[in-house]
Amino acid sequence: MFINKGDKATKTGFGEGVLEAARLNKNVVGIGADITASVGMNLFAEAFPERFISLGIAEQNCVGVATGLALSGKIPVFSTYGAFAALRTTDQIRISVCYNNVHVIIGGAHAGISVGPDGATHQALEDIAVMRVLPNMTVISPCDATQAKIATQKAIHELNGPVYIRFGREPIPDFTDANQDFEFGKGQLLKDGTDLSIIATGHMVWEALKAAKILNKNGILARVINIHTIKPIDEEIIKIAARETGLIITLEEHQVMAGFGSAVAEVVVKNCPVPMEMIGMNDCFGESGKPEELMLKYGLVAENIAAKAKIALGRK
Repeated sequence: MFINKGDKATKTGFGEGVLEAARLNKNVVGIGADITASVGMNLFAEAFPERFISLGIAEQNCVGVATGLALSGKIPVFSTYGAFAALRTTDQIRISVCYNNVHVIIGGAHAGISVGPDGATHQALEDIAVMRVLPNMTVISPCDATQAKIATQKAIHELNGPVYIRFGREPIPDFTDANQDFEFGKGQLLKDGTDLSIIATGHMVWEALKAAKILNKNGILARVINIHTIKPIDEEIIKIAARETGLIITLEEHQVMAGFGSAVAEVVVKNCPVPMEMIGMNDCFGESGKPEELMLKYGLVAENIAAKAKIALGRK
């Protein structure tokens, strides 16, 4: 049973994680691209102004500077909207950061369509696909603000090499334990079930729990798994889910093609092929609107997930 402690943006969790890590390690430095508060970096910038650099709307330059700082012994955290952090800078991240395998933390804000009014140009819907294909890159997609804080702190302190952390702007349910057992590359079993498995990432984890509750009222026992580390992905928890439930539904606030669902399918098809249903954005851009209206329009809500799960059960 998970209870919402109160709505809180994952960008806030990211910002709190950077701040706490910086308090413990003076080598943590921040790099901005003309935006700070909207990506959660204002907490760090206000506490450590001498360690924060804003380079303006020059994202590719930010990656170059971050690489130089990392090679000089610093731990740079660069953050802007994911559409720019992951896509506008892909060339620089590939060659400067990943090829050199340097420890740069990249924060991709405005993930998914739940950003709302900023519209298609600012809604990161392809970043998982791009970042997970790059050698040496770790890709993290926390499910709520508490997990975002924990993941960010641990990524700075414990990981080596490039890290991409994906998070959103709008407040969402904050439901995970501050003392949770968090380990990179290890999924979390949130609810057990035998009829099907709902495997979700990011903001969609809460919708997965809600969908499981709806299904339970109809006598369908759904297993719910949170995959917060998309790369490296937890193959074992996916293989067990496929073998024991025989049906997998994936949820992501991202393009279905080459995204999180594809990452899960790569594991399933090699180890235990079972029917799958991938729920996400179907080869389309988002648009401007209220977050809740967009999530409903594009089917990223519990009621639609439950309805699709019932249909998919017929494929077992």
